[in-house]
Amino acid sequence: MNQPRGADLEAGIDLAKIPEGGMETACWRGEPVLLTTLQGQVCALSATCTHMGAPLNEGIVMGGEVHCPWHHARFSLATGEAVGAPAFSPLKRFDTTIRDGRLFVTQPEPTQPKTPSAPAAPIAGGDAHGTADRGQVPASRVVILGGGAGGHACAQWLIRSDFNGTVTVVSDDTDPPYDRTVCSKQYLIGMQSREDSLLPDSRLEGRGGDTVLRLGQKAGSIDIEGRSLLLDGGAQIGFDVLVLATGAEPKRPRWPGVELPNVHVLRTLKDADALIQACQGAKRVAIVGASFIGLEAAASLKQRKLDVHVVTRERVPLEKLLGTDIGKMIQAVHEEKGVLFHFGREVRGFDGERLTLDDGSSIEADFVVLGVGVTPRTEIAESAGIACAPAEDGGGVIVNERLETSHRGIFAIGDIARYPDLHMGKNIRVEHWVHAQRQGQHVARVIMGEADRYTDVPFFWSAHFDTGLQYLGQVTSILDTRTEGSVDGRDFSRYYRGPDEEKAFVTCNRDQASLLEESAWDGAAGTDPG
Repeated sequence: MNQPRGADLEAGIDLAKIPEGGMETACWRGEPVLLTTLQGQVCALSATCTHMGAPLNEGIVMGGEVHCPWHHARFSLATGEAVGAPAFSPLKRFDTTIRDGRLFVTQPEPTQPKTPSAPAAPIAGGDAHGTADRGQVPASRVVILGGGAGGHACAQWLIRSDFNGTVTVVSDDTDPPYDRTVCSKQYLIGMQSREDSLLPDSRLEGRGGDTVLRLGQKAGSIDIEGRSLLLDGGAQIGFDVLVLATGAEPKRPRWPGVELPNVHVLRTLKDADALIQACQGAKRVAIVGASFIGLEAAASLKQRKLDVHVVTRERVPLEKLLGTDIGKMIQAVHEEKGVLFHFGREVRGFDGERLTLDDGSSIEADFVVLGVGVTPRTEIAESAGIACAPAEDGGGVIVNERLETSHRGIFAIGDIARYPDLHMGKNIRVEHWVHAQRQGQHVARVIMGEADRYTDVPFFWSAHFDTGLQYLGQVTSILDTRTEGSVDGRDFSRYYRGPDEEKAFVTCNRDQASLLEESAWDGAAGTDPG
């Protein structure tokens, strides 16, 4: 990580060097500090993202916020508060004084809980039945079903906003909310501990009895007329607002041996625990599927010194999503580290020791990891009569611009939500971690009367050894592309055009380009780029 360096703020810096709308970096007692001017006032904030430590001076300032270059977290320049996932903890603010045209930092300001500000003025939309209806959703009891990315982000925003009501999160996971993105990367490699994998405010504490986290509990049904969630075992939880954040579950193909105990999926922290345990004494692993999760698992397990084989029906990994040349570049990244690919192959079975392929060949494997996609968990919504898209159309719970379902006061977010995307001009469903978090934060703002129409650009990142990709937008098939830079040199930006208004933008080693493109999309759509 490149830590910003600059003037010693105990000795002071010339005010003329601090630009309006730009950034200057300096340091205070060895700590990097970000300086900018907002509406004539100098802001001095810690210069390191609270999510994963990215240097914020490599990001951009836009709309009164600083945007992180790595994972697009957003922080208010005025308060330091994290106003856009995946960061939740605020930046440190510094007291400043001006003497003789120079700015000095005296000390950090005392840390105080802040109320996050809505990052953009809402756009007029409608309720689930198409009528204009702005303002706060009447709610004193909010129940969130699901403790993953979206559910945690929604509850956490309500807590930080001093929501005047009760928030109950029901999760069938026995672990408190954690960062699922590290399950296939830092945690699986062994670079991060289990405790460090937990999200900020993971236990949703800090508001007395107003917040309840119910772990290891499964919901059986929704009583829409009675406004209650029925748990397995008979308990009922009343709600004014229900947020469905049930996520997705890994697909399991049908071939002999797929149910053996040494055939794993990778979705939860417990799944990662099982893989780490499986590595003990193991020499070889077979990954079935060259999806992002399959390839990330391959990279992590290779770093655990295992022989890694990837079996895929594709001829090039990620070709449909990224194109042949970028797919081959990702393939080369893995092969350089010793990962072996078996292209154009189907699995016929696994006997616990050998994976048999459709050409009669076999691969010795101490265990197998499945990376063949996920299915949205919409059963409870369907059973309650909430409108859902058919599986052949990609599935998901149908929501409006507010992310509200066909039943008023019931919202759906994350992997299950099929929503009208402002940038694509159509209804889409997105399976991205940050997107789920931002949808959760958006619904919290809707409940608080601070937002209406969801406008965020779909975004995700993927890491493969020392090579990372950032992806904006979504295309179902690639019709046209335009590339800047070198794919072979692993330094490029690429624009994609898909059917209708579909578009996407992918970068490698061009973090700021991704931020600027995201901001341009927001501006073109008439939303506040901040």
